Amino acid sequence: MNRRHFVQSASVFSAAALLQTRGVPARATVPASTTRPTKLQQLDYSQVELLNGPMKQQFDQNHAFFLRLDNDRMLMPFRLAAGLPAPGDDMGGWYAWTKIFTPDTGMPGFASGHAFGQWVSALSRAYAVTGDRATQQKVHTLVSEYARTISPKFYETYNFPCYTYDKLNIGLIDAHQFAVCPTAFDALNATTDVALPHFPERALTRAEQHDRPHRNDAYTWDEPYTLPENFYLAYQRGAGDRYHKLAQQYLQDREYFDPLARGENPAVHDHAYSHVNALNSAAQAYLTDGSDKHLRAAHNGFALLQQQSFATGGWGPNETIVRPGTNELADSLTKTHSSFETPCGAYGHFKIARYLMRVSGDPSYGDSMETVLYNTVLGSLPITEEGHAFYYSDYNQDAVKTYHPDKWPCCSGTLPQITADYHISTAFCTARGLSINLYTPSRIRWQQGAARLLLTQATTYPHGNEVTLHLDADRTTQFPLDLRIPAWAGPQTRISINGKAFQQPLIAGTWFTIDRTWRKGDRVEIEFDMPLRLAQLDAEHPNFVALMCGPQTLFAVLPLANEQLTRAQLLSAQRVSSTSTDWTVATERGPITFRPFTSLNKEHYRLYHQVS
Repeated sequence: MNRRHFVQSASVFSAAALLQTRGVPARATVPASTTRPTKLQQLDYSQVELLNGPMKQQFDQNHAFFLRLDNDRMLMPFRLAAGLPAPGDDMGGWYAWTKIFTPDTGMPGFASGHAFGQWVSALSRAYAVTGDRATQQKVHTLVSEYARTISPKFYETYNFPCYTYDKLNIGLIDAHQFAVCPTAFDALNATTDVALPHFPERALTRAEQHDRPHRNDAYTWDEPYTLPENFYLAYQRGAGDRYHKLAQQYLQDREYFDPLARGENPAVHDHAYSHVNALNSAAQAYLTDGSDKHLRAAHNGFALLQQQSFATGGWGPNETIVRPGTNELADSLTKTHSSFETPCGAYGHFKIARYLMRVSGDPSYGDSMETVLYNTVLGSLPITEEGHAFYYSDYNQDAVKTYHPDKWPCCSGTLPQITADYHISTAFCTARGLSINLYTPSRIRWQQGAARLLLTQATTYPHGNEVTLHLDADRTTQFPLDLRIPAWAGPQTRISINGKAFQQPLIAGTWFTIDRTWRKGDRVEIEFDMPLRLAQLDAEHPNFVALMCGPQTLFAVLPLANEQLTRAQLLSAQRVSSTSTDWTVATERGPITFRPFTSLNKEHYRLYHQVS
C-alpha cells in the first residue's frame, strides 16, 4: 500500500469507529494499591486490532485451529484419569494419558493433558481480541467439562504436577478475566486443592529433585520455580489470598533470585526456557510486593540472557543456558540443530521484556522483542492437524526448518498464547499519552481524557522502511506520542507530521516524542534508515558474523561456494526488488541468495559466516 492510497483509505474512518470494540475489556478486580505503578501501562486485548499482515495471519491461523479442535479430544486425559467416559480420538504424543510415564518407552504420555490450560488461555485471549461468541462459548464449555474431571487421581503418579498445574492456572484465570467465565475460579480452587499435596514444599532445582526419592528421571524435571508468576496473577485477579501466599512460598530466592540480584550467574547449564520464564515471577514479586531485590534479579537475568543470544534474539542451544566467555555458543553452530526452543522461548522472552519495559520505560526491551519476533516465532511453521509443531529454530551451518517428531509438544501450547499477545505488545499507554512499540499494521483505540482516539498503522515493515500513522479523534486533544527509534536505526531516519519533517535529530535507541495538540486526520510518517550491518556471534568470535538489515537477520540459502566471504561482500548485499524479500551477495563464484527467517520454508540455510 503506497502512502497516498493509505491516506485515502484511512480517511473513511469516522468518529463512530472509535466506539467500536471487538472484545470484552479485562475486568479490574484488584485495587490499584496492590501493584507497583509502572511507566508504561498495558492496553487491553480489545484495544488493539491487527490488520492484514503476517502477525494477524499467524494469530488468525492459531485462533481458528484451536477453535475447531475437538473438545472431547482435549478433555480425554482428564476424563480417563478420573475414570469417566472419554469419547473421541486420542490425541497421542505428549498429550496422551498414561498412568505412569517412563522415559525409556518413548514420548507418548510425556506430559498428559499438559497444554489444555494454555489452549484455554489462548482462546480466552482470542475472545478478548475478537469478541467472537463461539470462542467464548468454547471456553465456558471446556472449563465446565474440565471441572467435572478434577480428581486427585490425575496427580497420583503424574511426573510433572507443577508444570501442568501452572498451565491450568493461567488457563482458568484467563477464562475468568477475558472470557468472563463464572465457574473458572471454582475450577481453579478445586484444581489447587488436589494438586498441592503433590508439590514440593518449596521451589526445588532439578538437582535437588534428583536427590529426593523418585520413580524415574522424569520426576526430576518438574518446574516448581515457574509457579509464582501465575499465583500472583490469580491473587491480583481476585482468586483469593492463598495464591499470594503460594506465590511467595515458591519464589526460588536462595538458588536463583538472590544470586541474580547480586549480579551473579547461577543458572549455567540449567534448562533455558523455564529459567527465563521464572524471571517473570521475579517481575511479579516486584509489581505485587514491591520487592526491589526481585526487580534487580529480573533485570540482571535478562542482561545475562542478552550476553548469550544469537543475532536472531534466540538463545539456549539444546535448551541449555550457556556460559558466556566460552566456545559453547560457537560450538553449537556445528554440534546441534536444536538452537532455540522457539514458541516457548519467544513467549517467555516477550513476557519478561514486556514487564521490564513497562517498569523502566526503556525502549531497548522493545528492540529485543522485535528481534525475537521477526527472526524466530513469526517464521514458525504452522501446527499440523496431527499435532506436529515447530519447536527448534536451527542455526547450524547446514540448517533447515523442521517439525518436532512428537505430536503436541510444549510449543503447541505457547504458540497460540504468544500470537494473541502480539496485541498487547504493540503499544502502551503512558501517564499522559501513547507509546508505539511494534510497527505492524494495526488499529489502536484508547481514551485520552475526554477524547476517544483511534490510531491506524499502515506499513510493510520490516521489509519496507516506511510507517504511516493516521489519527482519528472525536475532539481535539493534547498528548505526547512516543515512537520507538530502534538502536540499529541509521542517521537518515526521518519523521514528519502532515508532510512537514521534524528538524531535531533522532537518537537511535530512544523514544522520539511528539507532544502537540492533535486533530482528526493528523498523519505521522516515519522513514527508517536501515543500513546493512554485521552482528558478531560473541566477543570471543568476532569473525563469525550474521548479516542484518533493520530488525531482520538475513540467512544465506545453501549451497554456498567453498570460499570465505568477506565483510565487504556481505555489506554490499542488494535487495532483489522493492517487492521481494530476497537479497543477493555477489561473490567471485556467483551470487548467493539471502532471505529473512519468515521467508524460509524447506530450503537449507546458514545464519553465521566466518569472514576474513
